[in-house]
Amino acid sequence: MYLGVDCGTQSTKVVVVDVQAGRLIAEASRPHRLTEGAGGRREQAPEDWIGAFRGAFHEALARAGAGAESIRGIGVSGQQHGMVALDATGQLLHPAKLWCDTETDAHNQALIERLGGEAGCLEALGLVLQTGYTASKVAWLRDTHPEAYRRIDSLMLPHEYLNFWLTGEKAAEAGDASGTGYFDTRTRRWSNVVFAAIAPELDPERVLPRLIDSREAVGRVRASLAQELGLGDGVLVSSGGGDNMLGAIGTGNIRPGRVTMSLGTSGTVCAWSETSVDAGSAMVANFCASHAGWLPLVCTMNVTSASTRIRELFGLDIAGFNDALGGAPIGADGVTALPFFNGERVPSLPLATASLAGLTSRNTTVPNVCRAVVEGATFGLRYGLDLLGPLAAGASQVRLIGGGARSAVWRQMVADITNTEVVCPKVADAAALGAAIQAAWCAGEGELEALCERLVHLDDRLGVVPNGENVQAYREVYERYRATLLNQHGVG
Repeated sequence: MYLGVDCGTQSTKVVVVDVQAGRLIAEASRPHRLTEGAGGRREQAPEDWIGAFRGAFHEALARAGAGAESIRGIGVSGQQHGMVALDATGQLLHPAKLWCDTETDAHNQALIERLGGEAGCLEALGLVLQTGYTASKVAWLRDTHPEAYRRIDSLMLPHEYLNFWLTGEKAAEAGDASGTGYFDTRTRRWSNVVFAAIAPELDPERVLPRLIDSREAVGRVRASLAQELGLGDGVLVSSGGGDNMLGAIGTGNIRPGRVTMSLGTSGTVCAWSETSVDAGSAMVANFCASHAGWLPLVCTMNVTSASTRIRELFGLDIAGFNDALGGAPIGADGVTALPFFNGERVPSLPLATASLAGLTSRNTTVPNVCRAVVEGATFGLRYGLDLLGPLAAGASQVRLIGGGARSAVWRQMVADITNTEVVCPKVADAAALGAAIQAAWCAGEGELEALCERLVHLDDRLGVVPNGENVQAYREVYERYRATLLNQHGVG
């Protein structure tokens, strides 16, 4: 059996997979605390990730009715871009700044200018720096906490930190490294030139993890930790990767013609490519995949994070929120939401705030506001899908994952807004499943495509096709959304 771990923004999930039987046996999760502050600060304590892992690990194994000694390998997926800075003793120098932290926007803009604008970024990295990437977080720490910055001995991403805790080894792979902002996504190497522009006092050979191939193992679980957890000797820990990359593996999106869309805390749309991609837009990230090839990706920052804020504002449980969605018409009676509670990456508006437009005394109802926010979040993903161009245009299906995919109303909304069939994997936490599949691949259980065929199963009950009348109605509502974007933010 293999363990898949996904350290996300809200929780850490653990799944137990029986590769030979081709099925998921058990899963469990534990929540994280998120610290929010003025100016867009969003941080977490990495020790909370470890505590959540421990709790979810033991619960998942208990549900599986299996002992820890039956686990052969572990794969770890992590939220991308987070900065984990450690000193020479392995102690944390500052809470981990997360992907959704926008406090470093000014530093990001300064770095883009220093590298020669968007053209200079593309030439150096194959993508354009975004506020959420790790690079501006390092620059921010240098300016605001110079004493901590001077003590940096290691810089890691969340999944790399958990791998380090598991194995004592500091290693990185191309997929997650793509989102640091100091990794050349075309050559799949750290860019020492760009890193010097960000952190001139730090030696990249010393502070950055060694790069390994995605099929390589980081190492084996430390003997003392294995004994504590009840694991056997020599449990392999795979390279792991970012949640988007492992989510692609967990949906079988490892060859051309497939699109994965995630309705999670944030939203992502990605499609696999055999070659590096120049999408013609700074908002499309030319990320590497965590197995082979590339995974061009568009990320929005407000999906279930936005719907949850509105749901809690109105005191609704999830069932009540879904009833409210279904109780409002397409277009929410003229209410348009730009749900940018965390700023926004696509379109590129990191300092934007959320807004409602078109409110009147007749249409200001709970169902209409709920529906407008969910439509607005979905329109943001449609906006991103269009940016992917030919990579997405040829796809016959959208493979939908994340918490929002559990809503029948939301699934139908995605199908109608994209005018594409929507299918859902049986395992909702595709990143954790992808991590387990990658671990089995690294352990030599078979080729990746065969493992995906064995373990990625679609849930026929959840598939939906576009409704022609709805598709036409949404075209008009989407144009209203684009007009609101233009009026409020100058973005067409």
